[in-house]
Parts: sequence; structure tokens; C-alpha cells
Amino acid sequence: MKYIVLLGDGMADYPVPELGGKTPLQAARKPNMDFLAAKGETGLVSTIPQTLPPGSDVANLSVLGYDPEKYYTGRSPLEAASMGVPMDAGDIAFRTNLVTLSEADHYGDRIMLDHSSDEISSGEAAQLMEEVSRHFQNDFLTFYTGVSYRHCLLWKNGSTDFDLTPPHDIVEKKIGSYLPKGKDADIILQMMEDSTRFLADHPVNRERIRRGLRPANSIWIWGQGRKPAIPSFYEKYGLKGAVISAVDLVKGLGLCAGMESIDVEGATGNLHTNYLGKAQAALQALKSGRDFVYIHVEAPDECGHRYEIQNKVRAIELIDEQVLGTIIKGMEEYEDYKILLLPDHPTPLSLRTHTRDPVPFALYQKSRERTGTIRGYDEFAAQQSGLVYTSGQSLMSRFVE
Repeated sequence: MKYIVLLGDGMADYPVPELGGKTPLQAARKPNMDFLAAKGETGLVSTIPQTLPPGSDVANLSVLGYDPEKYYTGRSPLEAASMGVPMDAGDIAFRTNLVTLSEADHYGDRIMLDHSSDEISSGEAAQLMEEVSRHFQNDFLTFYTGVSYRHCLLWKNGSTDFDLTPPHDIVEKKIGSYLPKGKDADIILQMMEDSTRFLADHPVNRERIRRGLRPANSIWIWGQGRKPAIPSFYEKYGLKGAVISAVDLVKGLGLCAGMESIDVEGATGNLHTNYLGKAQAALQALKSGRDFVYIHVEAPDECGHRYEIQNKVRAIELIDEQVLGTIIKGMEEYEDYKILLLPDHPTPLSLRTHTRDPVPFALYQKSRERTGTIRGYDEFAAQQSGLVYTSGQSLMSRFVE
């Protein structure tokens, strides 16, 4: 048996007036997703425990079959694992975003304009992070450059006793109420404030402004956590697994679970990613001896955060056509296989952040095609099925049984 999970990050949504009261999943043309729902089983699954925040870290941990209440230690340590950042038991990792803030005399009066600085290129970001390191790095604090706007800070023998806010949760809001709080929070706040003084006039940002792009004029530190310790996916489920993602969070989760992380050229984590390449890499992984492949596509989530209605619909259509369509065709050679399709969490356009609502899933097995009353894959069709899983790990157990 071969298994594929296709996760469209943040695909689920609420009805959108501009889409005639439909959700992006309802508005999108997605015959392959609809096929899975019609010929398999569909329902809702809760991926976020009530005790934890509705982030992609918690949700993907759950979908992959690990109880977040037992194994979750924070977001940034997973990203650090993907980046090859060495972590000791006492070290704390933090996500460091390059963000765009409005201008104001006082830092707290600024507005979060963009959590991604117009999805700054990795090359530009590397130059800015080099300057960040030059100003702040010391015997205890080390910055590591990641992809696009996503970077890492390692604090040796640090603390997790902070109240830090994800920047994508406060887009278009004044940041004063969301500044770092807790023990030693003044150190983090001081670095964030000071970064504006040398980033604003950096040659990279001057050039970005000249090109009509938003400058990455501040760092934003959040997502603290210690090194995770989770059992391997093979130990837990007896399957040799691989993960395919453009973002360090999911790649790091796969690595922590003992899975192979497969890089795909042109995979970006936004709308303009290599959808076809991800599908082809998944099929090749199965041919090469892997039993299980976890394909993560970030694009719908980014569109939700950025309030890009048509782009979110288009992202879903591209996932359906280029990823799922290629997968279904490529899997014909196997006597039997299973596909699980779902988001990790909703990213409603109206809110521009994550919620903990249950998400729709479709579970298809080639040898057990069904003919039911479900005609499509979306939030409301899944709800009408009456099938509900209370955790991602319970759905994963059903998937691999």
C-alpha cells in the first residue's frame, strides 16, 4: 500500500461576499478534489487542541499523527531543525520575520503592514540578516538566515517565558498592544526597535522602494520553543516516509519525525511555486521505496493572510490540477493506494489569520471506491456528511490502518 497526504495550508475559509457567498473551495474549479470526496469518504477533523494556539506548527503536528498536547514545544525549533541549526537542551529558538512597518515616531505606534515584506527574496533577505547579525550577535544570541522573510534566532540557555505575537495575526493593526512581554522581553523589544534604525535605509530596502516593493524595515521575533523530541514516523506507523514542502516548519517537522525531506527546485511557499514538481517528486519518492509522502503546499495560507481573494481560489485550482491531478494519474500503476486531502487549519480571508475551526478532509482508497451523496469537496459538504474526527492523530490512524 502507498499513502499520500496532500495538505493545502489554510485552504478552508468562510463564505466570501466577493465570491457570491461561496468559500474559495466552493468557488474553485477542482474536479480532482471533488472526485476524492465523491468516491471516498469526507468529513471534518479538528486539528487544533483547545489548549494550544491555531498555528500551522500545531496543526501539521496533529495531521502527521502526533498529539500536540504531548509533543509540541514551539514553532521555531521545528524550523531550526530544517535549517540545520544546532540546538542543545537549554537553547531556545525563535522565528525572526523581516516585516514591513509603517512610519511613526514611536515604535509602538507603527502599523504592521506586511508580515512578509512583499515576500522578500531570499537573496535580499540574506543581506539584511547579515546586517542584523552584525548588530546583535553575541555569545548568547545567534541569527540564522532562512528562506524569504523567515529566519531564526537561537538564544543559548534562554527562557520561553515570553508573550510573543505572530506578525501575520496583526496585519493592518497598530503593534503597541502586541509588543514582547515577559522576562527579558526588553532584550527582544530593543533588538526589534533598533533594527528599524539600520534596516530602513539599507541599500536593499532603498532598491526595493525604487521598484515599488515594500521595504523589510524591522525584524519581528516570536514562536519561541525548545528542541522537540518525537518518535519517528516509522516507529509509530511502520511506514518509510518523506515530506515535500517549501517552508522550514514542515520540513523540520518531517526531519524530527525521521522522514526524508525532499527539496523541489522552484518551490517557494507562495502562489508562484512549482506545483507540478512537488507532485513529480512525490511519485518518484514512492518509486524509490517510500511508503508514505506528505505534500505540503503553502500558497492558500499566504493568500489568506494577504487578503488575496482570487489568488486563493487560483491556488486551490493549481493544487487540484497540477498536484492532485498528476498524483492520481501517476498512482494508476499501483494495485492499491490511499490519498488524504485536507488543510491544516482555516485561514479566513475576512480575518487574515488562522482559526481553530474543524477542516474538511477527503480520504480515498483505490480498491474501495464509494458512491455516496457527497458531490464535492468543501467545508459545507464535509459538514453534511456527519463524519467527524476529534483530532488529526485519530484521522491519521484511520488513514494508515
